[in-house]
Amino acid sequence: MVEIGTKPILWHIMMHYSAFGFRDFAIALGYKGDIIKRWMLDYFELSGDLKISSQEAERRNLHNEVATWSVDLIESGLKTSTGGRIKAMSRVLSDGRFMLTYGDGVSNVDLGALLAFHETHGKLATMTIVRPPARFGHVELDGSQIVEISEKPQSAEGWINGGFFVLEPEVLDLIENDSTVFEREPLERLAADGQLMAYRHEGFWQCMDTLRDKRLLERAWTEGRAEWATWRH
Repeated sequence: MVEIGTKPILWHIMMHYSAFGFRDFAIALGYKGDIIKRWMLDYFELSGDLKISSQEAERRNLHNEVATWSVDLIESGLKTSTGGRIKAMSRVLSDGRFMLTYGDGVSNVDLGALLAFHETHGKLATMTIVRPPARFGHVELDGSQIVEISEKPQSAEGWINGGFFVLEPEVLDLIENDSTVFEREPLERLAADGQLMAYRHEGFWQCMDTLRDKRLLERAWTEGRAEWATWRH
């Protein structure tokens, strides 16, 4: 719920999905899940202009700016690990494939292309992999002379889990209990069985794990450089 441009990062992620036509969401709640519930209620009830008439005991939304979403907010436990939280979502997930995303990063990954890639290979899971931005400026040298400085370029090597998945329902069977860490046993088993495919995303991706990350994203949003804001294009 940390904000970028007055909106929580969760809103930014959901708006990105909306830009590709995905508008049915399920959110696994844990510690302080009531804050997410309260924000969602306020968002749907209070966004845009309001008309309030005390004489007629009436309140109406005028020019509502709220996104057209359907959102299931699922209590998954305070100490549940990532796998257990995904398993809890089975209460509202359909029997078909679903997309999964963490709530701590933004990207302009083409979700339509990601889904199409998943549909071509017939495996149980697709993970988006990314090359994260370097934390420090890159310096090119010619002997002792600096010939080029690139501020925080994307790493030239090293693919990591970018957090945007497409999963078949059978993946849920690999999650044993609430203490299962999704990134360990389930993903390791999928990889060992040849059921985990990689979708390479070369575009923008940025996590928000630290105050530095938050300030970086906030600056990009304020300066009109928010590459993840696909709904604006």
